[in-house]
Amino acid sequence: MRNWLTGLLIIGLVSIFGCEQQKELKVAVAAPYTGGAAAFGEMIRRGAELKEKEINEAGGINGMKLTLLFEDDAGKGSEASLVAERIANNPQIVAVVGHFNSDCSLAGQEIYDRAGIVELSPGSTAVEVCEGSPWTFRNLYHDGFQGKFIAHYIDNVLMDIESVAVFFDNDAYGRGLRNAFVAEAEKIGLTLVASEAYERDSTNFKAQLTSIKAKNPDAIFISGLYTEASLIVKQGREAGITAQFFGADGVDSPDFLTIAGSAAEGVYLTTPFTFGAGGAEAQQMAANFEALHGVAPDTWAALTYDAVGMIAEALEKTYNTEAPIADNRKAIREHLASLDTPEEGYEGITGLTYFDIKGDTVNKPAYVKIVKDGQFVAAEKQLSELK
Repeated sequence: MRNWLTGLLIIGLVSIFGCEQQKELKVAVAAPYTGGAAAFGEMIRRGAELKEKEINEAGGINGMKLTLLFEDDAGKGSEASLVAERIANNPQIVAVVGHFNSDCSLAGQEIYDRAGIVELSPGSTAVEVCEGSPWTFRNLYHDGFQGKFIAHYIDNVLMDIESVAVFFDNDAYGRGLRNAFVAEAEKIGLTLVASEAYERDSTNFKAQLTSIKAKNPDAIFISGLYTEASLIVKQGREAGITAQFFGADGVDSPDFLTIAGSAAEGVYLTTPFTFGAGGAEAQQMAANFEALHGVAPDTWAALTYDAVGMIAEALEKTYNTEAPIADNRKAIREHLASLDTPEEGYEGITGLTYFDIKGDTVNKPAYVKIVKDGQFVAAEKQLSELK
């Protein structure tokens, strides 16, 4: 009798917990929640949390709750590999939103490929991130486009600039963006007078800045992230450098303004999205974000919000409660890969996203901001197309 009752109890527990598992869909959100890029990670977390909240308050995904699991890669490839192994080996996780840093997306790529799980990055822009991986996607431009765009903006809009120095982070993002910018700058006739590298987490840039100053460039392009960029600008102004500073999307963080202080004034940078260019849904997201978190959203919050939305849409259309985890993971990949035309694309607050055969989205534009009165504002002149 005892064995019979025990058997019934086990069957009942399996039934209960089995049903509970079917009512919860888990998606990892991998980003730098600590370390030098933590400001990006915080915005990524907040954007993801808002989308999770909205989805669940609207009834979830086909009646199932969306649960996000936040994994900290600290912005380092070595940590990202550990995070990727942990995610890939968790049979309850169906997809990954992340990583942010290109080095981290690349570090996780082989692991995700082997496990057959999608990584959809809302921030990695190194050209090679999506190459050779059927499981990697991103919902913003890559640096082949961004570097070219910056060179043309400097040449066509900031027309007094003839000579440029490049100061780049010696990682996949910094090097790749530097290479794309330099190739296009030389092609269109800008004069490159210096190219200096620095290592992530450096704090003293005086030697490189002294070398750059001696070349007297009209502009200095910083190919790196906000923490180091803010110190470069600050130390550059203290050293008497008057050149125009220009950064890329890695500088696009409110923390750049805080750290650089008054030295940030007049700095230009590129970004994949501005809320000023967004429609009514983007403005509503911004209002909801501020109501939930008490601060305004940035570019990365918006792109993450859309990335979570794309995974949720894939789950809504493909998830099968009776199928093995491998099949459901594969179905998400196949859904994203099928978004290959404007007609099939995902319409989010950052615009229309659809993918080429590599997993790149090639239709997303770039925008330019300038620091004015201590705030990021849209530059008066934008570059609508490359010439």
